[in-house]
Amino acid sequence: MANLTHFDAEGNAVMVDVSNKDVTERIATAEALVLVQPATMKLIAEGGLKKGDVLSIAQLAGIMGAKKTPDLIPLCHPLSLSSVVVSLKCDNAQSSVRVTATCRVNARTGVEMEALTAAAVASLTVYDMCKAVDRSIQITDLRVVHKSGGKSGTFNASSLE
Repeated sequence: MANLTHFDAEGNAVMVDVSNKDVTERIATAEALVLVQPATMKLIAEGGLKKGDVLSIAQLAGIMGAKKTPDLIPLCHPLSLSSVVVSLKCDNAQSSVRVTATCRVNARTGVEMEALTAAAVASLTVYDMCKAVDRSIQITDLRVVHKSGGKSGTFNASSLE
């Protein structure tokens, strides 16, 4: 098993030194699932919630979340993101919203944390906008499903679909 990279030999927290890494295109995609009651799913799909268009607002929140990642995660490198794409898809049969976030950058370090943050913030926004009508909402399965670029190569997880 590899050593944890965010600690020095004495156990102190450190930001990983990436200065010797090559600048490459790095892409990461994360996803999460928001489980809601069928009546809530209907309100989301029909735009019937008082707070507004849940999917559009959550999409924007996810993009903003990716941009704020180094402010939220203490040892995360600030990156100049090239692209952030957040999508939310309703699944009426499962009464869920699948959130997918893909981040791109040309940098010395990856964008997994930005993709995870985007998916998490978008999911939390769905929760926030729907909590008044559904107190049983669950956010599940937050994970990285794709990562490419850099020395460690490409990673692909199987989809939850």
